[in-house]
Amino acid sequence: MPNNLENESAEKSSADSEDIVLSSYVAYNRKVFPKIVDLHVEDGATIADVTYGRGNFWTDVPDEKYKVYKTDIDPEKSPDSEEGVDCRDLPYEDGEIDCVVLDPPYAEGFFRRNKDHLAGNGSHSNFRSNYSTGDVHTGGSKYHQAVLDLYFEAGKEAKRVLNDDGVFVVKVGDEVSSNTQYLTHIQITNFYERELRFYTKDLFVVERHNKPSVSGMHNQVHARKNHSFFMVYKMDGEPQNILETS
Repeated sequence: MPNNLENESAEKSSADSEDIVLSSYVAYNRKVFPKIVDLHVEDGATIADVTYGRGNFWTDVPDEKYKVYKTDIDPEKSPDSEEGVDCRDLPYEDGEIDCVVLDPPYAEGFFRRNKDHLAGNGSHSNFRSNYSTGDVHTGGSKYHQAVLDLYFEAGKEAKRVLNDDGVFVVKVGDEVSSNTQYLTHIQITNFYERELRFYTKDLFVVERHNKPSVSGMHNQVHARKNHSFFMVYKMDGEPQNILETS
C-alpha cells in the first residue's frame, strides 16, 4: 500500500505532466498557439503578427505578455495599419522584431484568378471572405507554386526584420492539388533552411475536431487532410535538415 508521501509524489508528477508542451493536439489554433509562444518566445518580446486576420491566435494570450504589432493585408483586419500590410513588405527596420508570426492561406484554391473557382464555399465561407478575393499578387505563379512563393517571399522579409536570435512561427498545411500530393511543410522548411539559413526549432501538429467536408469525390486516391502544422524556426542556429548529396 502506498503511503501518503508516495501519493503526494504521484499527484505532483501528474500535475507536472499536464504542463508539458506536446508536439500534437486535437484542439483549436487558439489553444495551441499560446503554448508555442510561451515555450519559444520570452515575455515582453516584440512580436509582429503579419497575417493577423481576426486575431484568433491571441484569444488566450494575456495582453500584457508581449508587445504585438497586428497587421494584415486586409485593412479592416489590420489594427496597427490603416492601409493594410503585405507580409512580403513589412514596415519594420532590419533586426527590429523578436518574433514574426505568419499564417497565410495555404491552399492553392485561395489564389485562383477566376472568382467563380475560388476556394472557401460552404463550411469554409469564412476563409472565402478573409482570403479568397482573387486579388492576391503572386508574381505570375499559379496553383501550388503560388502558395510556395508567398511563403518564400514572406520568409525572406521575416528574416530581414528579425533580430539575431529571433523566432519565426509559421502556420502551414499540406495539400493535394491537381491530384498531386504536396508536403508543403517540408518544402518551405527546405527553402527556409537552405536559402535563408533558419534552424527548424520545433514542429506542432494540430488536428481538426470535425471531419473535413468532401464534395465531388468519386474515386479517392489520397488521404483527406485533417491536420495542419505550426513550424518554429530560429535565427540563432545551424540548419539541420538539409540533405547533402555526393
